[in-house]
Amino acid sequence: MQQNRRLLVLIICYYQGVFLYYVVTMPKETLLNKVSVKQVLTMFDMLPDIIFWIKDTQSRVVYANQMFVEHLGYSNLEQVLGKSDSDLSPNHIAKQFIADDQKVMSGETVTDRLEMNINSSGEQAWFSTSKRPLFDENKLIIGSYGITRHLQKTVKTLSGIDELKIPVQFIRENFHNELSIEQLAEVAHLSISALERRFKKYLAKTPKQFIRQIRLDNARRLLVETKLPIAQVAYQSGFFDHSYFSRHFKLMFGELPSQLRQQRFLSAGVI
Repeated sequence: MQQNRRLLVLIICYYQGVFLYYVVTMPKETLLNKVSVKQVLTMFDMLPDIIFWIKDTQSRVVYANQMFVEHLGYSNLEQVLGKSDSDLSPNHIAKQFIADDQKVMSGETVTDRLEMNINSSGEQAWFSTSKRPLFDENKLIIGSYGITRHLQKTVKTLSGIDELKIPVQFIRENFHNELSIEQLAEVAHLSISALERRFKKYLAKTPKQFIRQIRLDNARRLLVETKLPIAQVAYQSGFFDHSYFSRHFKLMFGELPSQLRQQRFLSAGVI
């Protein structure tokens, strides 16, 4: 009697601003088994403002949806296939993307990570990114995949949270200054508890975490793109305690600011 083979299927659902990932086992004779993987992947082209990609273990693109392609300024998938983040993004951004990929392929996950990137118009914008390892049939990690949402566009499209757009924009414009939760609540015309609930529900972060991540990403950019002293980088990014800055920088990026700066100079042949 022929053995009833089964199919391992990755299902990604979008519910209330959150992507849910499932791996399920399906009987071979089901409809899903009759659909090619490529056809399933092209369904991501129907998701507006969603950037989706799959990479190999060297962080090279092996598949991406049309939004990913256009986001990078290209017109078709063939133009980005086989290229790594170093080929497609500014150095300080590519460095973090690749570091995240390596963490993911070591078994970690990235969920709703706040990242600064360049949008299709060439301006810097904030994105929320989730990444997962990609397994073969023997459960060996062979790459990674991820989804990015344009934060501002996402906030605009979520019904019932118009008030959240105001504090998000206020943070983006004033992260280098001292900010308090009370100040944000006042700007948003919300109570502190209501403001915190909205951030947790729609951004999966507290206001304090959101502010800190924006500041850290700006600090990383300054460390790579400028020769400012590290203390000045911290200050211009809104950190007034150097030890606090260094500790959280390492927690977020896996290295100290001084280590990133040293690598930047080494790669540029300065030292």
